[in-house]
Amino acid sequence: MTTHVDVHGPDEAITVLTLDRPERRNALDHATLGELIEALAAAEARPTRVLILTGAGGHFCAGADLTGVEDAQFAAYLQQVLDALRSTSFPTIAAIEGAALGAGTQLAVACDLRVATDDASFGIPAAKLGLMVNHWTVQRVEQLFGASTARAVLLAAEVVKGADARRLGVINREGALPEALVWAEQIAALAPLTIAGHKLMLNKLEEQPADDPDVDAAFHRAWGSEDFAEGLDAFRNRRTPTFRGR
Repeated sequence: MTTHVDVHGPDEAITVLTLDRPERRNALDHATLGELIEALAAAEARPTRVLILTGAGGHFCAGADLTGVEDAQFAAYLQQVLDALRSTSFPTIAAIEGAALGAGTQLAVACDLRVATDDASFGIPAAKLGLMVNHWTVQRVEQLFGASTARAVLLAAEVVKGADARRLGVINREGALPEALVWAEQIAALAPLTIAGHKLMLNKLEEQPADDPDVDAAFHRAWGSEDFAEGLDAFRNRRTPTFRGR
């Protein structure tokens, strides 16, 4: 198992879902994504009032495990997890230490609330690999980080530290899992139907982008490109990639 679940409180009100691949800084592979989908469905089936997503070993999630990523199918599978986090009736909190890069940032922004240490790191290094994130991620990063910082993150592959993310409003509270648990206990004592209704309305204010043929074409062009193959090979062989725009 690459994830584990702990349930807190006499009423099983708080679920803590931990990514547990510390040797890979909790990078996501297909098996881990499958476990996340199952764990989120199980949390929905319990009387969960708050779910905390966190990582073991001092890191949240360093992104996709590129040793096993070959095509855009990984991105589609990841989107199922992001959609599940977004659509839960209860609030979700990302408790973040260390790296939250690539898919780690995507998981963090898919949660409703974020608690992070000041030395945590957020970023979307897709341009260093020749791949693309989906339209929803771009929308969500722009909404949370602001237009200027989002462009730096997505177009220049810049990394945002936790302290700066808190200043921008991306991070709600400073801390890690202990602080997230305290906050979750406070939230779990509130009216769950009110929270579910408010979350539904907030989500409807942020409807996902409609399918766009130009965006779809750009996405599949990147994932099927020679540059993506070059980026993967460079990553696996620990060398600097040479991108040629084809």
